[in-house]
Amino acid sequence: MKMKLIPRTDVEKALSRTRAFSIEENQDQLNQIIKELEINSINKFDFDLLVSEKIYHLDHIKKVCIDYRLRFLDIKYFKNNLPKQALEEIKRLEQNHKTTLGEFKIMAPSILFRLKKTDDPLLFVPIGNNYFYLVHKWGNDLNPFRKLLMWPFKNVWNLLLAIFVFSWIVTELTPMVFFTRTPNTSSYWMLLFFVFKALSSIVIYFGFALGKNFNPAIWNNRYNKA
Repeated sequence: MKMKLIPRTDVEKALSRTRAFSIEENQDQLNQIIKELEINSINKFDFDLLVSEKIYHLDHIKKVCIDYRLRFLDIKYFKNNLPKQALEEIKRLEQNHKTTLGEFKIMAPSILFRLKKTDDPLLFVPIGNNYFYLVHKWGNDLNPFRKLLMWPFKNVWNLLLAIFVFSWIVTELTPMVFFTRTPNTSSYWMLLFFVFKALSSIVIYFGFALGKNFNPAIWNNRYNKA
C-alpha cells in the first residue's frame, strides 16, 4: 500500500486565507476606495481589469511572512532571475492596462535573496494605499511543516516554549540511572532544568553568533544577518 505524500504549502493559498474579509467584501471595499479617489496609485492600473483575488493588503502579506519566516523586499535584492512566465505576465499586464509597471516586490524565503534557489517566490506590484497586486507565482511550494518549524521564531516566548518541550522530550528519553542510583521526582526536575539550561545556552549562543532575529523583525529587512 502506497503512502500518501503530505502536500506542500502553497503560499498564495495561505495568503488568500489570511485576508480577513471575503472576496465580495474586498471588491466592495476596493470599489469604494477607487470611487472616493482615496487611493494614490503608484502603477496606473485600469481597476476594472484587475482580479480582486490577487489584491492583498500589506497587513496580509506581513502576517504570512511572519508565520512562514519569509521576506518581502524590493525586486533589486532578489538574486534569482525572473522566469519567462513572470516576464510574460508583466508584459501582458502592461499591454492590457496601457502602462509601464515598476517598484516590484518579491515575497520569498530569505535564502532566495542571496543564493540561486527555487522555493515559491511571489512577485507583487504596488497599487497604492499599502495594497499590492500579485503578478506571478513560480517555483516549488513550501515544505508543509514550514509554518510549524518557524513557529518558535515568531517571538521569544514561542522559542522558550519550544526549547522547554524539546528539553522535556530529551529528559523523558534519558535514563535517570545514568545520573543517580535513586531516581526520584527531585532528580527528574533537576535533569529537566539542566537540559533546558543547556539547550537555551546553545540556542542563544548560535542565535547571536549568526545574527539571527525573530520573524516580525526580518520580514521586510534587507540585511542578511536578521
